Amino acid sequence: MSSHAQRERLLLADLLERSGPDAPTLCEGWRTRDLAAHVVVRERRGDAAAGILIPRLAPRLERVRGEFAAKPYDELIRLIRTGPPRLSPFAVKQLDEISNTVEFYVHTEDVRRAAPDWTPRVVDPLLAETLWNRLERGGRLLGRRAPVGLVLRRPDGQTVVAHKGSPVVTVTGEPSELTLFAFGRQSAAKVTTEGDQDAVAKAYAAELGM
Repeated sequence: MSSHAQRERLLLADLLERSGPDAPTLCEGWRTRDLAAHVVVRERRGDAAAGILIPRLAPRLERVRGEFAAKPYDELIRLIRTGPPRLSPFAVKQLDEISNTVEFYVHTEDVRRAAPDWTPRVVDPLLAETLWNRLERGGRLLGRRAPVGLVLRRPDGQTVVAHKGSPVVTVTGEPSELTLFAFGRQSAAKVTTEGDQDAVAKAYAAELGM
């Protein structure tokens, strides 16, 4: 596995272990046990994980995730640390880097930022660039449901147009914070916004992400 994906995987596993199975997360309705089960099913049950993207398969995904959530919590943590089985597509280094770096970063923050005493994390510059590259490539997919024009802007002025439209809302922040915003964690992202007040409110309420 690539360095970024492996590092984020281990950070997530360690945080889930420290937090215990019943800690809150930013994922509505999910405790840490549910989040851990989601990560394991995504990597190990491709037959069910398709429900993440295909709505008609979502009931099967939820059923399988519930079965995994019922397993001992320490087993789920072990499976996350171990990584995908050899025959999983995620076992391919390139796919691991593309798919899991952002996935694990976002879910780590789902746990960190749900705690009342969380503090900002210092993000490695190389990881920040990786997150930005993902936004450049996938920003329009993540912002496709925005009801307003949506521009993501780094402090240095680089931008990604996540959704074309009018009025336009410009969201400014570090790549790590913009990633959280674009993945539907708007209220937890440390960003600033420019635009009409009503449009900004719509951007914050939008169902962004996959």
